[in-house]
Amino acid sequence: DVQLVESGGGLVQPGGSLRLSCAASGFPFSSYDMNWVRQAPGKGLEWVSVIYSGDSSTVYADSVKGRFTISRDNAKNTLYLQMNSLKTEDTAMYYCATDPGGLTRGRGTQVTVSS
Repeated sequence: DVQLVESGGGLVQPGGSLRLSCAASGFPFSSYDMNWVRQAPGKGLEWVSVIYSGDSSTVYADSVKGRFTISRDNAKNTLYLQMNSLKTEDTAMYYCATDPGGLTRGRGTQVTVSS
């Protein structure tokens, strides 16, 4: 079975940084495109970023472009999201997912950006 376990969330002030991790198991991680999605309080799932399996190329939502960096370590079956210059509107539960719609995702890690 696919297992995705996110970690690294927390409370951070505006302008701060966090690095999220996602430990993957139960499927051939290196062969999968991997995504981060998020859900803010009272809102639907929002796609954040993807890293492709073949060449590790990346794409970002406009809302995070230039501030977030997605990466992967296939030897460790781990996905990362480096988040810099965080804003209050980045407050959300963050999930790693095997699809951009977040249908197959972990339990998430909470990120709260507040002063």
